Amino acid sequence: PVVVGGVTKTCTKLAADITRKVVVEVKELSNPKAAEMTKLLENIFRSVNIALVNELAQLCDRMEGVDIWEVVEAAATKPFGFMPFRPGPGIGGHCILVDPYYLSWKAREYDFHTSFIELAAQTNENMPYYVLDLIIRSLSHHGVAIRDAKILVLGAAFKKNVDDVRNSPAIKLMELLYNRGGRKMEYNDPWVPTLRVNGKVYKSKKLTAQLLRDSDCVVIATDHDAYDYQEIVKQAKLVVDTRNATKATTGGRHKIVKLGHGNNSIPESLRHREEH
Repeated sequence: PVVVGGVTKTCTKLAADITRKVVVEVKELSNPKAAEMTKLLENIFRSVNIALVNELAQLCDRMEGVDIWEVVEAAATKPFGFMPFRPGPGIGGHCILVDPYYLSWKAREYDFHTSFIELAAQTNENMPYYVLDLIIRSLSHHGVAIRDAKILVLGAAFKKNVDDVRNSPAIKLMELLYNRGGRKMEYNDPWVPTLRVNGKVYKSKKLTAQLLRDSDCVVIATDHDAYDYQEIVKQAKLVVDTRNATKATTGGRHKIVKLGHGNNSIPESLRHREEH
């Protein structure tokens, strides 16, 4: 569907008639401002709700036995009043990242402050920093410092099954890893053959069993369908899963540190060591 709002009724009708030649469903609105606000609402609605589950994911990481992914799926069984959104390493693309701040800027012209919307945007932008900390803590419990760690990031696009890297949280995470000393970092993305991080050009490494075995930590940043997550977990020493991509894997669960899984301060495989 496409929303159309013209300066006059005639403008709206002409624009709608043209649009209907290529789009089946067109919603005519009273003016351009209403059309623009409609698009802003759509994107900001997603931003706010993603921020909510991102914040709850961080809370669940401090709680024993509470998995945000299980909670979201359970809540989604309600037939009305709930729409499932899922956490992740951050948000990307163009619209959803920019629109909250655009509306906030515009609102100031009317002496209005969209504090709630801005706070949600900030929560989402902070997620790569939170995932960075999760990686560092997980490596530490395996006795590996980030400066010495071979880190393999899976996925560079901002969402799965596309080649779009605009404002990708995966790339932001790679920048943060690099700045914290993770210079032995590599990445793989079947959709993104090359990318630049902090001025350095990286080429997507061929994903092999040997590459997975050689890595101290495999970070699932973008959950492309092309990945064989069962094989990834089988071969890797440690997997930090920010997308719940490993939910269906059998075996090797002790290697997985999953965002929002509960008590992620200590990987499952090492928890018993600190309890005794």
